[in-house]
Amino acid sequence: MKAVLLEKLNNPLSIKDIDLTELKIGQVLVRNLVSGLCGAQLHEIKGFKGNEKFLPHLMGHEGCGIIEDIGKGVSTVKKGDKVVMHWRVGDGIEAAFPSYIYDGKIISSGKVTTLSEYSIVSENRVTSVPFETSSSLCAILGCSLTTALGVIDNEISLKFGESIAIIGCGGVGLNLIQGASMKSAYPVVAIDNNKNKKDLCLKCGANIFLEDIEQYDNGEFDIIIDTTGVPSVISNAISKLSGNGRLLLVGQPAPGKAIEIMNAVNMFGGSGKTIFATQGGKTAPQRDIPKYIKLFNAGMLDIDNLITNYFSLDRVNDAFDLLRSGDAGRIMIKIAKEE
Repeated sequence: MKAVLLEKLNNPLSIKDIDLTELKIGQVLVRNLVSGLCGAQLHEIKGFKGNEKFLPHLMGHEGCGIIEDIGKGVSTVKKGDKVVMHWRVGDGIEAAFPSYIYDGKIISSGKVTTLSEYSIVSENRVTSVPFETSSSLCAILGCSLTTALGVIDNEISLKFGESIAIIGCGGVGLNLIQGASMKSAYPVVAIDNNKNKKDLCLKCGANIFLEDIEQYDNGEFDIIIDTTGVPSVISNAISKLSGNGRLLLVGQPAPGKAIEIMNAVNMFGGSGKTIFATQGGKTAPQRDIPKYIKLFNAGMLDIDNLITNYFSLDRVNDAFDLLRSGDAGRIMIKIAKEE
């Protein structure tokens, strides 16, 4: 089968023929249909996630596929099920790391990978969904949409009418805008240094678009969510928090980087300000994925504006180049047709 491999850090990804191994206890075999690309994978390519010692390995952590086979002990899915493939731990067995055969040698990979024709996945990284569910929706439910809606619903305690700024309007940022709008935040301010993102952000529910948080002249924010991971951007954002403001970090700064709090005495103003990092929106896949599919079926969730580009598997490096450019929303990789 064809699979995308990270063989060397800071280099283009390889598309290679690899072979499957027998399923272990708690593993399932998935025929992949579509996968999303996530900014966190750019950190992976740079080695920021401590993954260099595991090279080569497969890539991807949000996807949709069909269960082709199940290993011993698997009880939450069955052959023929359509599934969301997610990095958050769900129900079922936490299986061993899967093995593949590449160039005559055994290689190991993550508990879930999605950028290949087939994937061996731990049972607790797949969730069954109704077969008619949109495959693209399923894929973004693997990370970007569930993380964003979980952040809004589970982590930041958003109240009606609270002001919110979302910095960085890629795939997760656009989902955060939509989620904040659904929860009646006001104003929802989208901030991105790419002015070409303005129309897309407004379509997703933003009330205001700015290229820099310093341009906001209507007071302070109750909530700021940063998806960039850029320390200087985060430092500037801290100064824009209200007296009870919460700053949530979604984007991860590079290892070794520091975030400076300017005039730190201001952190003690009001009722106290809070800075914290997301835990994947505290998403519980088996609980939350059915809820979000219900919202989509009711016409309350839009993905047409969120997904801006599709690529084939053999063009994965072009897709990552576009992701790096900042000129896209969520980028999807089409792997196979549904039968």
